[in-house]
Amino acid sequence: MSRVICVANQKGGVGKTTTSINLAASLAVMEHKTLLIDCDPQANASSGLGVRGETLEQDLYTVFYKPDYKTVSSAIVQVKSPFLNLLPSSVSLVGVEVELVNEIGREFFLKALIDSVASDYEFIIIDCPPSLGLLTLNALCAASELLVPLQCEYFALEGIAKLMNTYTKVRKLNPNLAILGILLTMFDIRNRLSKDVMDEINRCMPRYLLKTYIPRNVRLSEAPSHGKSIIHYEIKSKGATAYLNLAQEVLTRKPTP
Repeated sequence: MSRVICVANQKGGVGKTTTSINLAASLAVMEHKTLLIDCDPQANASSGLGVRGETLEQDLYTVFYKPDYKTVSSAIVQVKSPFLNLLPSSVSLVGVEVELVNEIGREFFLKALIDSVASDYEFIIIDCPPSLGLLTLNALCAASELLVPLQCEYFALEGIAKLMNTYTKVRKLNPNLAILGILLTMFDIRNRLSKDVMDEINRCMPRYLLKTYIPRNVRLSEAPSHGKSIIHYEIKSKGATAYLNLAQEVLTRKPTP
């Protein structure tokens, strides 16, 4: 049975897409068949793996309302690794937020799509938009696990409180959803604020805080502009080591409701 992991935080700039790309790539390099779904109309996860949605005939939007194996599979592309596939996005996906408003069962369209291809994969990673709109709601209703990237900054804890409130509400629609963990990103060991954020999460939500944290790393910032994950851009970097450690922790960690 596939593990469907939703990577979400309604705050932008927290390392959500970076985490989606590099967790997927790390699992793939460990030879776990992985599908990354770019559920953000900005399509940064797609371009970060060298795939431009505007050059493709099919993407997530074109198959969003056609949840059958053949149709969905035709929009999936292989990237960099025989174990890593991508269901790319494009700006057209922004239309879903409007189109779903009056649809019955509007929260479960992405789940139907994922269910049609889930048997092909061990892991399905969903990169969400930086909002709590219908696309993110669809991702939360389709997922079995929620991974929350959290930037080590002053306002980070406010955002996490809002997301946890949404998580509680979504569990009424998807009781199988559990929290994989909170992942600290852009962590600077020299910075007092990074340590303060870690201490605060440990105090308030100790069971959710992952052991792995993602450091600030120049190579990690450079990789997307080359259309590569950090694993394929600079395997010896601190960023690559951190995401490989994250993948290892994900493999052994049990999600917590």
